[in-house]
Amino acid sequence: MITALNTQFGISGQLSFCEDASGLIVAEINNALGSASLCLQGAHLMTWQPKSQSVPVVWLSKDAKMAAGKSIRGGAPVCWPWFGAHATQSSFSGHGYARTVPWQVIESGTEPNGATRLTLRLVESEQTRAQWPHDCNVDLTVIVGDTLRMEMTTENTGTSDFVIGEALHTYLQIGDIGSVRVTGLEGCEYWDKVGGSNLRKQDGAISFAGETDRVYINSAAECVIHDEQLKRRIHIAKSGSLSTVVWTPWVEKANKMGDMGQPDGWREMVCVESANAIDNLVTVAAGTRHTLIVEYRAESV
Repeated sequence: MITALNTQFGISGQLSFCEDASGLIVAEINNALGSASLCLQGAHLMTWQPKSQSVPVVWLSKDAKMAAGKSIRGGAPVCWPWFGAHATQSSFSGHGYARTVPWQVIESGTEPNGATRLTLRLVESEQTRAQWPHDCNVDLTVIVGDTLRMEMTTENTGTSDFVIGEALHTYLQIGDIGSVRVTGLEGCEYWDKVGGSNLRKQDGAISFAGETDRVYINSAAECVIHDEQLKRRIHIAKSGSLSTVVWTPWVEKANKMGDMGQPDGWREMVCVESANAIDNLVTVAAGTRHTLIVEYRAESV
């Protein structure tokens, strides 16, 4: 399979495929603009670092585990076709099954500016159909360069409408969680998931002093992570998304997780996720498609 992938989709000097020690297949991208790695299981982008930055922008836990059927801690997990717990089936995985099942490469190429493009499609199986009995195609296109662009398209190929929740659950690398701020969501309403589920309104920039798990709703705004320690800003611009999830586990929850990179790996990441969740679920009509797009850009200050 590795030979076939490299023959059909490899790009000399830019894109190659290899097998991890766990047996999972990883796409390695390295061009003049940036580098990234992506696991075909889950279409899971694991790392991204533009050549203009000395520190990665997408965070991967140093204790991340690669295993068949398991999600990887860090990177940009694909949450689909629901976000959070399933509405009626408690036995189904949180955030859907897309991040733990195989995807197949369907296209690769080079953009005019030298960025590398890779498109994968979710592979259906008896396991997935048991959880999602709808006819559809789900594609993820990743464009790796000085910016990172991710496009997730859900195409309804059936005769009945269906409703999805979704997110690109991206972990961003920061200097320290206690000194960063997130702007762009001032005045937005959000569901506060810590200690219950309460609807609140954001007052000013977001800062962090404890566990944070918020779903901001009805906003397509660009967010910016202001990082004084690394002296940079990370811009997160999106379309096809009306929810933004902001999450940090903090020390107690991070210790329980066991794969956040002990002892303080959690301090070096924050999730700012482009999503459609809770109030912003998406109805995909029969014969139509919906695309969630997010682009990440880092600038030194």
